[in-house]
Order: sequence, then structure tokens, then C-alpha cells
Amino acid sequence: MDDPTLALTALVVVLALSFDFINGFHDTANSIATSLSTKALTPRTAIALASIMNLLGALTFTGVAKTIGGKIADPFSLGNGLYIVTAALIAAIAWNLITWYYGIPSSSSHALIGSLTGGVVAAAGLKAVNFSGFLVILQSLIFSPIIAFIIGYTVMSLIKLLFRKAHPMKINRRFRTLQVFTAAWQAFSHGTNDAQKSMGIITFALIAGGFQHSLDIPYWVKVSCAVAMALGTSVGGWRIIKTVGTRIIKIEPANGFSADLTSTVVILAATILKLPVSTTHVISSSIMGVGAAKRFYQVKWGTAQKIVAAWLITLPITFFIAAAVYLCIHLLRTLF
Repeated sequence: MDDPTLALTALVVVLALSFDFINGFHDTANSIATSLSTKALTPRTAIALASIMNLLGALTFTGVAKTIGGKIADPFSLGNGLYIVTAALIAAIAWNLITWYYGIPSSSSHALIGSLTGGVVAAAGLKAVNFSGFLVILQSLIFSPIIAFIIGYTVMSLIKLLFRKAHPMKINRRFRTLQVFTAAWQAFSHGTNDAQKSMGIITFALIAGGFQHSLDIPYWVKVSCAVAMALGTSVGGWRIIKTVGTRIIKIEPANGFSADLTSTVVILAATILKLPVSTTHVISSSIMGVGAAKRFYQVKWGTAQKIVAAWLITLPITFFIAAAVYLCIHLLRTLF
């Protein structure tokens, strides 16, 4: 294997782990936002718990990684695969940092998938995109927040019905305790789905560089991505926490429990089905559904509209950013 290929593959690994680290403080903030908002957990405890559970979740499954690594495009047939992945990661990282800076809970999943698709199209045209696989992924990204909204609404409605005669203080105390467990499971589910996306990207690069000949995820890739996400989680994402935890609805322990339980079920179900979903979309939508069931008029729909707008623009924006980055890389290769 020649030195340029080895160096470029190493760069892709570094970029992918950087993306995972950023994803840790960008997206994992969502998984602990409700428990912090209701004071079920202290900030330090919440971040430590989320870091540990993300690490465990990331080491548990690999199905989503194989979906990302092989369903958008065929890494075995792309001659410029390493440059495509480099452009995709640069674009996804840039968009994640921009949305983090402004406190917008956008989707790292959308960013990565949009970027990878943009890089593939810029390098090899539309014919190189596996549209059947891409549409399956797109459907999972579209329908998962809708399902989360419906389940969140249903769970909160049932809780209202079952505990309609209970004393509010007692109920809050009980649900605040339960939130510790649902926050942990939510962080675990986040690790099972989000960390795998970087695993898939690294595996894609290893195949494109000729270092690997199957979509099986190497153990060192699993461990390094899991650790990178756990470290990112430990940094925390206070801008996103503020938006998710306070600017959609006024979260009470019962609301937080319902939202956490809903998003955990949806994300774990997607992981078992080997489908990448946006944990940001799922968690935000579950909070909206819970809020609508509790008091529809108290949901801050203005904030919700801004979040949805960010969801809608992430795919096309990252697509074009990645395409532009790839064309710049191609131009530099031509000149030098």
C-alpha cells in the first residue's frame, strides 16, 4: 500500500473520530436535557452517566454501521472513495459546529448522510448513488420523528389518565426518580445508533483504500468510535441542552419520563432494524408529542418550527457543502 493512500486513510480516521467527538457533545446533550431540566440529575452526574451509557451502547451493535458503509454507495467500486469520505466528513463537521454554536439541535445523521451523498455525486455522478438504499435510510429519518411524536403523545395521555387523581408532588418525586433510569437508557440507545455512523464511514474508507474487503466492522474501529463519542459526551453540550430542555415546553418529571421512554423505544427499535435515525429528531419530536398531550397551547411552536426548519435544510446544505469540498480537493489534486 502506497504512502499517500495510508496517509489519507489515517486522515479519514481522525476526521471520523472528530465527528464522533463532536456528535457526543452535539447530540448526546439531547439525551440528558430533560433530566437536567427537571433536576432529576445534577449536570456532572448526568454527563458522567451519559458518557458511560453511550460507550456501552456504541460497543453493542454494528448493523447501522454496515448500513451506512454500504447502502448509500458501493465502497468497492468507487475509485475516489477516500477523497469522497474526506469531503463528507469535513462538510458534516462544519455543519455540526455551526448548528452547535447557534444552539440549534440539528441532525448529525442528516449531516453525515447528506454529505456522503454529495461527495459521491460530485465524484461519480448520480449513477453511483444506490437510490434503493438511500431511500430506505431517508424513510427512516423522515418517519422516526413522526412515530416519536405519536408515541410521546400516547404515553403522556395514558399517564395523565392513570394518575389524574394522584397528588402532584408525589407524582413528580416518583417520576423524577424514574427519569434517572430513562435518561441512562436514552443515552445507551444514542450510542447504539449514532456512534455506528462513524464506524460505517471508517469501514467505507478502509474498503476504498484497499485495507479491508468486507463490511465487517473491525474491533479497533468499534472501540475508538465508542471512546470518541464518550469523550465528546463528557464535554457536554450546554447550548443544545438549553434549547431542548427549556425552549420547547416547560418540562416536568412526568413529561421528561414520557419523552425519554418514547425516544429510547424508537431509537432502539431502529438500531435493531439496522436503520440510522436522527436521535435529535426523535428526542425533540417526543418532547413535542408529550407537550401536545399535556397542554397543546403551552408548546413553544415557534421554537419547534425553527428546529424543523433546521432538519429540512440540513440534508441539502451538507450535500452541496460536501460536493463543493470534493471539487476543491479534486482541483488541488489536478494542480499539484
